[in-house]
Amino acid sequence: MKVQEAVVVRIRDLCKEKNMKISQLAYEAGMPPSTLKNIMNGNSNNTGIVTIKIICDGLGVSLDDFFRCALFKKLDEEIV
Repeated sequence: MKVQEAVVVRIRDLCKEKNMKISQLAYEAGMPPSTLKNIMNGNSNNTGIVTIKIICDGLGVSLDDFFRCALFKKLDEEIV
């Protein structure tokens, strides 16, 4: 699994945990729904940390909470 895929999975998992739809997350995060849709559909190959922080704010979690899970510990090494 790549980092970008892990980010999408984590966002989906946290939305499920919080009973939140992706459209509601976009609203809560104050970001255009199209931006979040592009991330979730894999049309954004490199979601920046600032964008992830905005998403975390919308989810009500810290960056530390977002990345502190088994999902990110098991990532393959990215070769660019």
